[in-house]
Amino acid sequence: MSSKEIPNEYGVADVEKLLGITRSTIRVLIDAGYVAPARGARGALRFSFQDLILLRTAQTLAAAKISNRRIAKSLRELRKQLPTSMPLSGLRIAAEADRVVVREGKARWQAGSGQYLLAFDGQPEAGKLAVIERQPPQRSDEDWFERALKLESENVDAAIDAYERAIEAAPGRIEAALNLGRLLHEHGRLAQAQRVYREAIKLRGTDALLWFNLAVLLEDRGRRADAISAYNAALRRDPQMADAHYNLSLLHDHAGRKREALRHMAQYRRLLK
Repeated sequence: MSSKEIPNEYGVADVEKLLGITRSTIRVLIDAGYVAPARGARGALRFSFQDLILLRTAQTLAAAKISNRRIAKSLRELRKQLPTSMPLSGLRIAAEADRVVVREGKARWQAGSGQYLLAFDGQPEAGKLAVIERQPPQRSDEDWFERALKLESENVDAAIDAYERAIEAAPGRIEAALNLGRLLHEHGRLAQAQRVYREAIKLRGTDALLWFNLAVLLEDRGRRADAISAYNAALRRDPQMADAHYNLSLLHDHAGRKREALRHMAQYRRLLK
């Protein structure tokens, strides 16, 4: 069959042959909503060329432990740009930095974004639709940190991922741990935020702000006694931290320890002068 005669629809058997995936995997990917094949004679599933690309992409990203939400977003964007049939020039899908890029001959366009590097060689007429996985270019902790800052207002999950990568690249980078903990805290992921602060404290327990942020988090989790201990730890590292004195005053007052409450409030007022 020449490339001009490539069908626009493929059966389940064709998909198994072209992609090298089982029928059960195809069913899982359909049930997850990654593709919506048409129905042919007697209700048989019929897949478009777009469906083949999307199925292969979804399978590879799922195997790479990419979250379902990120997979779905990338596939939605990719679907908008893919041709309906195999172009004569061949098609390649790859990732450049953080962009999924589609190439058709010399033409190229972006389709969504993601932290993965994929390349597809599409040759259905030869009975092949292969995927090549490559390692992404190395980024420095500074690159990941700057990326995370930009993503905070656009995509929280992507920002969290970037902060985690910044920490992996430089475990002692306290700014990344502080920002990651704060972001997780703001979005109600308190247990994760606590783990981030505890891990950072193991490396840089002398940082008063880490202890302070941990104390605020513990307070929000209703663990007042632990919060008091963390605030005190922050003050041992930085006695001039006025907010720690203020928060301790409120906690001691709530516990009925009026003398301690007054002492910390007095310290707070003195530091504000």
